[in-house]
Amino acid sequence: MVAHSRPAGAIAVALAAVAVAACGSGSSQSAKSRSGGTYSKGTPSGTHGGGSSGSAGVRLRSRPAGTLPSPVQLPAAAPLASGGVMLVGGLSAANTSVPAIVEVTGGRSRVAGNLPSPLHDAAAATIGGRTYFFGGGDVGSSSAILRVDPSGRTSAAGRLPSPASDVSAATIGGTAYVVGGYTGTTPLATIVAFRPGSAVRVVARLPRPLRYAAVAAAGNRILIAGGTSGTAAQSDVLSFDPATGRVRQLGRLPAPVTHAAAASLGGAFYVIGGRGGLQGNQTRAILAVDPASGAVRPAGRLPAAASDTAAVALPGRILVLGGRDSGGRALSQVLALSRTP
Repeated sequence: MVAHSRPAGAIAVALAAVAVAACGSGSSQSAKSRSGGTYSKGTPSGTHGGGSSGSAGVRLRSRPAGTLPSPVQLPAAAPLASGGVMLVGGLSAANTSVPAIVEVTGGRSRVAGNLPSPLHDAAAATIGGRTYFFGGGDVGSSSAILRVDPSGRTSAAGRLPSPASDVSAATIGGTAYVVGGYTGTTPLATIVAFRPGSAVRVVARLPRPLRYAAVAAAGNRILIAGGTSGTAAQSDVLSFDPATGRVRQLGRLPAPVTHAAAASLGGAFYVIGGRGGLQGNQTRAILAVDPASGAVRPAGRLPAAASDTAAVALPGRILVLGGRDSGGRALSQVLALSRTP
């Protein structure tokens, strides 16, 4: 659910300084989590230098790619087998939860159906060509896992271990991983695995509770950037390896960012837009994270500052959908981000 938290600092100034800032390093230690996984904090290997060779290869350019049927912020989104995107739920321009299931294909958008009830702050993922919708909030948080058909019909597919809104999700193989969230009273530090036909389970724990994180799969790992812990935006980039259950610190963003989107393209993990701790300091920045080294580089800019967007990787491009501008207005934009030559 929408959080109101204290400022996280001069995010715009810090992001503008991305080319010269350097990561701090943490002390080397590890701790066994209480359930299922290990968290290790070591020296972040990433730097914020933008002048290294290869930085041009990760830059993205933006172009308009359509308009949604209505403005929406905090929607869940997942790729479709047809090459389009399924956009589910979110907040309207009036800051009320919406039930709409929207199909976006080839620059066109249409309302395909509705959720059983309006929800926002949920997550979506594609497994085996099917779309699944996790949690979400309205008056309270939901524990439901729904399967969403291309026709817009929904059916029950399971339940999360606890109600959870403010979640993010990504898929590796046949399993979706749901990261962090909020029960309605308690923030979550869990990573939950969902595989159709198998028991839903907690497989790892984050170093701290986390909401509104930017999450995407990068190869055989899940990368987790920024987010809100307590009332403060975060700058850590974490890596979760499903094979070992281990969560470790990979790098650090140049400034704390929350309510950002993420997607992977061409071997890079991109953190798109977002804001500091409070509404009003949204950023245009697109940052590229090297999944191997944790190095963070500037990778482009959105046409206008925005947080609370959805981002979905498609062949050769990333679609950025909806969002919230620095004036608090919900957006109906669909942008296509592609790598520069």
